[in-house]
Order: sequence, then C-alpha cells, then structure tokens
Amino acid sequence: MEFLTSYFRRILPVVLVLAGICQTTTAVAGDFDFSSAWQRVSQKSHVLKAEQANIDQAGYHQSAARDLYLPQVNLFAGYLHLDEDITLGPDDIFDSMPAGDLAGAQFYGLLQSQGISRGQASAGLTSTISDRDISSSSVNLLWPVYTGGRITAAQEIAKASFDEAQQHQKLKVYGQFESLCQRYFGVILTGKVLAARREVEESLAIHFEHACLLVQNGQIAEVERLQAEASHAKATVDRQKAASDLRITEAALTRFLQENATARPSTGLFIQRKLPLLETVMEQTLNNYAGLAILDAKEEMVTGLIKVEEGKYYPEIAVIGNFNLYEEKSLASDLMPDWFVGISVSVPLIDRSGRSGKVKAAKSKIEQVGALRRQARQDLSLVVEKTYRRMEQAMNEYDSLASSERLAEKTVELREKAFDQGLATSLDVVDARLYVAGVKIQRAHAAYNHVMELAKMLVISGQINEFTQYAQTGTI
Repeated sequence: MEFLTSYFRRILPVVLVLAGICQTTTAVAGDFDFSSAWQRVSQKSHVLKAEQANIDQAGYHQSAARDLYLPQVNLFAGYLHLDEDITLGPDDIFDSMPAGDLAGAQFYGLLQSQGISRGQASAGLTSTISDRDISSSSVNLLWPVYTGGRITAAQEIAKASFDEAQQHQKLKVYGQFESLCQRYFGVILTGKVLAARREVEESLAIHFEHACLLVQNGQIAEVERLQAEASHAKATVDRQKAASDLRITEAALTRFLQENATARPSTGLFIQRKLPLLETVMEQTLNNYAGLAILDAKEEMVTGLIKVEEGKYYPEIAVIGNFNLYEEKSLASDLMPDWFVGISVSVPLIDRSGRSGKVKAAKSKIEQVGALRRQARQDLSLVVEKTYRRMEQAMNEYDSLASSERLAEKTVELREKAFDQGLATSLDVVDARLYVAGVKIQRAHAAYNHVMELAKMLVISGQINEFTQYAQTGTI
C-alpha cells in the first residue's frame, strides 16, 4: 500500500507536466500575443471601419466648405416659344407718347399728302424685334466676396465636425480595446480555473484510489471511500464546467479577432507594480479624454453657428458677370450687350428667419456645453481615482493570497499523510484540496481584475499604447 501511495505521488507531477505539454502543443497553431491581437482588431474591426467612414464623410464636408470661397460659374442654354413675334410699329410708338395722338395725326397727315395711306405706312414702318422662337446660351458668374463672416463660420463648423468625428473614433477604439482585454484575458482566466479544477480532479482520483486500498486493508470505513468517490465525481463535474467555460471564452475571442481557427492568447496575466502616480493619471485623463474633446468640438460648432446667424445682419457683396455664347440674330439681340460685369450688394432690412432668436438659442447651447464639461471633469476625476484604487486593491489581494496558497499546499500535504495513517477523514483531504484550488482561482481573479482596471485606466487617460509595455514588464 505504501508502495502504491509513493508511486502515485511520483507519477502525479509527470501526469501534470504531460497534460501541460499536450495543452501547449494544441495551442501553438492559433497563438496570439496581445500586441498581435490588438493589431488584428485595429485592422479588421467592422466597428472601427464604420467610424473611419464617418471620419471620411466629415472630411469631405470640410473640403466642401473650403469651396465656398470659389466663384460659381454656370453654363446656361434656353429655348423659348412665344405666342407671336415681338414687333414695334409707328402706332406702338405714338401710343406710348404723352402727345402721341397729335404727333400721329401730323405724321400720318404728312404721309397722306404724299399719297401713302395709313395702312401702308404702318406696315412699311413696323420692325420685328424678335421672332417667336428664341434660343440662346451664356456663361454667368457669381462670386461672393463678402458675406458677413458666414463662409468662414461654415468652414469652422465643418472643421469642428471633423474633429468631433475623430474623437468619436477614439472612443470606439478605446471600446474595442477594452473588449479585447476582457475576451483575451478572460481566456487566460478560465484556463487557470480549468487548470485548478483539473488538478483537483486528478488529486482526488489518486485520493479515491488510496481510499479503496485502505478499505480493502480494513484501515478505514466504507463511508470514507464513498466520500472520496463522491468528491472525485463532483470534481469531475467542476472540471467539465470549467472546460466548457474555456471553450466559450475561446470562441468569443476567436470571433472577435475574426479568425477561422481557435485563437489562444500567449500573453499571460500579470501584476504591474511600477504604476504612475494617481495625480499623473488624473492630469493625463483631463487633458486627453476624448469625451471632453467632443464637448470642445461641439462648443466650436455652436460658436460657428452664432457667427452664421450674426452674419445675416451684414450686407452681402458679390461680383457678377455674364457672357453670351450664342443668340439668334434679331433687333433685340443687337440691342443687348454681349457681356457685362458688375458688383451686387444685398442689405437685409427685415429678416423672417428668426436670426435674433437663433443667436440667443446658440448662446444658451454654449452655456449647456460648458456645464456638461464641468460635470464631465468632475465625474472623470472620480472614475480615475476609483479605477486606480481598485487596481491597487487587486494587486494587494493577489500578494496577500500568496501566503494563503503556501499554507493551503502545506495543509494538503499534512492531511494526506494523516489520512494514510488513519488520523484524518477523507472529507479533511477533500476540503484541503478544494481550498488550494479556491485560493489559486481567487489569485487568478485578482490578477485578472488588476489587468482589467489597468486597461480601463489607460483607456480613460488615452494611454492604451502603453499597455503592451506594462504587460511585458509586469510580474506574476
């Protein structure tokens, strides 16, 4: 019996090592360190691609706003069909004169003295100004040179909108980074839980075999063997559940990375003890947080809107011009110039767009944005401090559990020896084994929480590029 006991104790480390080798061999094909995983998310994330399209759209709007300073040149071509020709005869001229009746009587009297009737005179002296079918084409110009600052304000609004789109993209990037951390290190955490559950199952299997031998030799009661058997069965169920959890987290990471084969992380959990000061993190957050920059962009847009509405009080000045490319030959076309240039001035006297109310509304919006910014800075300060304290708490929890783990391991060793000598029950050994696993799992959770709080701290302070260095220099 003692030979078998010593034999099982000798082969247990070998079994655990072989199990680790098999697990490592399986993971080689789809291994990703965190840096590679983040690079893949940055390149393939549909969320980030959508935000990039939003930035492109804002950039095109900004480019369009720059074109407002350019002149507008139009090519015009037209065709008109009138009900009749446009003519001008002596009767039309005399009818338009104040003394037309007297002048007409004298004119027609003079012609009649020469033997020319009134009808002959009217027909012979009637001129066709324009035919009833008219076609023409021209190029006209409109070039605003002063709009009361509205063009500049529109360009400022477009720029602020582009800045806002960029900051929204940063928030999406940070969100994807946090999601990757949760999935990536979630796989590591569930893997450690599985390893602890597997270790309990294997040790309780050996304990069950010991109990069977001791029952055969009459050293312990049958109930002790049954207790060992039940404990081993429960450990098997716990191990199976942990294995299922690991497959779920691996599937979540694989889908997130858009991989076909199962993706397994190669960067482990860590504890980073060289942390920046809380005051430094606070300053970086208040200077770099994208949410505050979005409020700044909104304030710039509202300021531009105020300038647009105030610009309606000022005159508009524009250069205008026209050049006739083609027109049908007629008296009217001969009378009209082929081209002209000039300056137009438009002064608003009464405006029905409500410009005064819109200016007041925009100023109220600025006050609202200012209040939101102050509240956001206050909330951010609280979030930074809470995150920093939780990160330290997780590190302290991990460190404090080290002694508990050593004590638990020593307790298992003593309980197993006592059980072999009939001085302890099977339940004592099982409790000791479960306590070891519980402490290891608790330490793994503490390390996971530490990493998650560190990632959150780097996200809100805009320092996610530092995460890889923290992971490389961290300890476990």
